[in-house]
Amino acid sequence: MTVTPQAPPKHETRRLVFPFTAIVGQEEMKLALLLNVIDPKIGGVMIMGDRGTGKSTTIRALADLLPAIPVVENDPFNSDPHNPELMGDEARSRYEQGQSLPEAAMKVPMVDLPLGATEDRVCGTIDIEKALSEGVKAFEPGLLAKANRGILYVDEVNLLDDHLVDVLLDSAASGWNTVEREGISIRHPARFVLVGSGNPEEGELRPQLLDRFGMHAEIRTVKQPALRVEIVEQRSAFDQDPHGFYSTHATEQEALQVKIVEAQERLPQVTLEYELRVGISEVCSELDVDGLRGDIVTNRAAKAIAALEGRTTVTLDDIRRVVTLCLRHRLRKDPLESIDSGYKVEKAFNRVFGVAEAE
Repeated sequence: MTVTPQAPPKHETRRLVFPFTAIVGQEEMKLALLLNVIDPKIGGVMIMGDRGTGKSTTIRALADLLPAIPVVENDPFNSDPHNPELMGDEARSRYEQGQSLPEAAMKVPMVDLPLGATEDRVCGTIDIEKALSEGVKAFEPGLLAKANRGILYVDEVNLLDDHLVDVLLDSAASGWNTVEREGISIRHPARFVLVGSGNPEEGELRPQLLDRFGMHAEIRTVKQPALRVEIVEQRSAFDQDPHGFYSTHATEQEALQVKIVEAQERLPQVTLEYELRVGISEVCSELDVDGLRGDIVTNRAAKAIAALEGRTTVTLDDIRRVVTLCLRHRLRKDPLESIDSGYKVEKAFNRVFGVAEAE
């Protein structure tokens, strides 16, 4: 999901979203979201926390912050006019034939998955009757097509049917959605940042599904009275005058937008020393993390945070800042066990890397 910087909105008619840079606190959630935007291959983020802590507001603010992307005009899959790997079949066929593709710009798509969504609504449907009678692949795109090159947000993901969660995770991991009906098969790109949120009081995802989310952020209700007052006052100011409030944060928004784009471009040049890679795998081994997904995600996240901060070499501190986000949800062996807050991960990290524990 590579984007190009653009100026903040001016005198527009669309409904403004609360600015990302104005959100107070919840640093863990904001960092996880930014890193997934810089490198979508991290695998998405699961955000668990109390009700009313700004989960939905933050995710919508991030989508709104990201600048416009180039797409093939009137294309149902948001095909990239310059990258065949991010094109639907029709656009790719025209591209390979040397035809010029009409180009348009659109905001990074942000798709909300309704809790009661069916598999057909998510994946899309094939009109079998039309396919048989007219000999064409009549495909009605679903939400995965709409979310291509954007963000797919699933609120209360822990209440979603396990089969649907599987479908979402498969598409997010492979970058493709395949629909098969009666011997007819349709495949289209579905590369998106998957963001799930939920309240732990309503139940956790099964460990097998939870493990497939790249990162797991925990958020708590702010306790400090002064911070709570600041959050309430900011929200009130935005509700009373959205345009005025947005304009006061326009410079910060634009600066962060540019920072994200530069981080995406810098990411391929970021290196992670062999000794640090061995240390990451040692932490995963000591914590008895199943599989290698934890190692891979921690490596990717450490590179993404280095890119975000303008560096091309990963430091030990980069790993320290992401290791809990990447591993805490991979420690559960029993579905009834609660997710570690990060204490076990921090202890293992400190032991392996010889870091003194904070008092």
